Amino acid sequence: MIFSKHRKARKEAHELIRHTHHVRNMREDILEPAQLEALEAAELELHDALKSKERDAIESKTDSLSDTLNRVAPAGKGGGLRENFEILVVAIAVAMGLRAYFIQPFKIPTGSMQPTLYGIHSVEQESPALMDRFPMKLLKFAWMGEMYVERRAKADGVLVKGAPEFVSVWDRIFPLKLVKLLTTGEWYSPFDPSVEYFQIGGKWHKIPKDALDGRMAGRYELKFHVGEPVKKGDLLWSGVITRGDHVFVNKIVWNFRKPRRGEIMVFNTREIRGLPQGTHYIKRMCGLPYERIAIRSPHLIVDGREMHEPETIARIARRDDGYFGYVPEGQLNSADLEWPLKHGEYFALGDNTRNSRDSRYWGPVPEVNLVGPAAIVYWPFSKRWGLAR
Repeated sequence: MIFSKHRKARKEAHELIRHTHHVRNMREDILEPAQLEALEAAELELHDALKSKERDAIESKTDSLSDTLNRVAPAGKGGGLRENFEILVVAIAVAMGLRAYFIQPFKIPTGSMQPTLYGIHSVEQESPALMDRFPMKLLKFAWMGEMYVERRAKADGVLVKGAPEFVSVWDRIFPLKLVKLLTTGEWYSPFDPSVEYFQIGGKWHKIPKDALDGRMAGRYELKFHVGEPVKKGDLLWSGVITRGDHVFVNKIVWNFRKPRRGEIMVFNTREIRGLPQGTHYIKRMCGLPYERIAIRSPHLIVDGREMHEPETIARIARRDDGYFGYVPEGQLNSADLEWPLKHGEYFALGDNTRNSRDSRYWGPVPEVNLVGPAAIVYWPFSKRWGLAR
């Protein structure tokens, strides 16, 4: 019992010293010199008492330091809340510093990097399974990034394809957007490349863009066709939507070495013609400055030679594990077509070249636009979780 009380007294003393350090660091510039001296003297006395290991002395000096601290910096109402708020501000500042200079989170929006990385995609499903019901659906989303949703008509009217003219408060304020995402699986973004917008009775509805009943037919897997009348509450589409892979980007490594072929590159779209401005893209770095790039399916051709290294390039050309090789399409189907690169230019290709808008269409990426290589897939916890390669 005596040992327990002695240990408790020492623990309270160390906790008070820690709090004293925090108060001094936060208010040193506004406290009077005499107040700082009194605080330091009381703290030194408590340190001496701890060295003596006498419980009565420790408790006495703890009370003395506590009284001095209350006189110098009275807690007042909300003291604990204020301290927690200060810690939160510091934590946010550290996180923003890390994001600005070291690592940056990035979400894969489309399927251009499949099967290496997956963007937002959907699978049609007629009804919810056991794990798709509340509250289990929240656990499924937190772990796998998957959520079953039903898109039902919000009003009577005719189904018309078109973007919304306005959005509700649930789509403008971040905390409310988060609540809506967790409860309905909906997240509004005017630039969301993964959805198509439809209107019924003036209200907008989102349908996953990959929910197609045959891409050649171009007909959406909707229960109703465009132009048909719809009643409020009618089911338009149902299925499981999987959020895109989330990766951390290493923003510092390219400051110490040159980018390498085969790395997954993240870059901003500033001043790249043909791309939406103010956003970021993710592709595979396939061409380096002063090289001539061509595609002769299934191979990537660099300066007239087939590329068989590094492994991240070779596996695509071999068509391993769901890869389709480097495939030119449409106006790019000429075997003689080449893309010469100049100083500070890099050639970006999606791993899924059958469904990727990349440097073949909008040209090379300037070195100044490079952010860094994708390092880790940190969410969701799928088979792709871990190092991004």
